Amino acid sequence: MLLKLLKANSANKASVSRAQFLRGNWRGVANIIPPPWALDGDAFFKTCHQCSQCITACPEDILSVGEKGYPKVDFSNGECTFCGKCEAACEAQALHYDGQAPWHYHAQINGQCLNYKGVMCRTCADCCDARAISFQLIVGGFASPELDTEACTGCGACIAPCPTDGIEMNNQLMDN
Repeated sequence: MLLKLLKANSANKASVSRAQFLRGNWRGVANIIPPPWALDGDAFFKTCHQCSQCITACPEDILSVGEKGYPKVDFSNGECTFCGKCEAACEAQALHYDGQAPWHYHAQINGQCLNYKGVMCRTCADCCDARAISFQLIVGGFASPELDTEACTGCGACIAPCPTDGIEMNNQLMDN
């Protein structure tokens, strides 16, 4: 299977970095979080003209140029308000609002969370307008963070304020 993918990439002249190869990304496209309302899968990469109009239109400045020139979301700059300005600016229709949720990304709390290390921190819950993050009290211990993926919009408000990079975004379609 790996040999087939590598041969297909050679024929398509796809450039695969060493890091992408080691992570199992043999298509040559970086694993990025595209802007909200991006077409699913490879359709976004095939349709996007890399014009950066969505980046310019974003009032929150969370969109930037990623690998190979495609726009990507950078939650270290803030959160997505789902205002739709990026989608409205996309002339190529790589971002297309069809009445559905803006994307299938949701926060996931990882092992870097201070609460898992015995340090009380509730910064993520304080920043979550959707109240998707709560803390379950544990008798004789620290509260454990709990994430309600149904309530999580994937806005990323919890990511930048986290002091330990204890939250990451995961694509729920890929995890299922």
